[in-house]
Amino acid sequence: QVQLVESGGGLVQAGGSLRLSCTASGRTFSRYAMGWFRQAPGKEREFVASITWSGGSTYYADSVKGRFTISRVNARNTVYLQMNALRLEDTSGYYCAATARGVGTLASLEADYWGQGTQVTVSS
Repeated sequence: QVQLVESGGGLVQAGGSLRLSCTASGRTFSRYAMGWFRQAPGKEREFVASITWSGGSTYYADSVKGRFTISRVNARNTVYLQMNALRLEDTSGYYCAATARGVGTLASLEADYWGQGTQVTVSS
């Protein structure tokens, strides 16, 4: 069992930056590929970014490519999402997830474990 806890959300002006963190319980964190997703009210959950268990490969949605960076520190059981040049349309609840089934499954919104989410609000 893995529990995921996100933090770092908040209110930021357009063009600003935030860094989200997701910390996992357990000692098997390094076995999981990790991903970030977002879901705004009335909209479907969408894939944002993912990273392999080693951190050697990362993947991004086109909407965030070049602005967001996913990274992880396995010794800290933590995955990060650095968000720069934030836009109004980035306003959403952000969720992290873990999968033991390969990083490719995350783009299909499939994961073994999900966090509770953290809210990011971008203002004009």
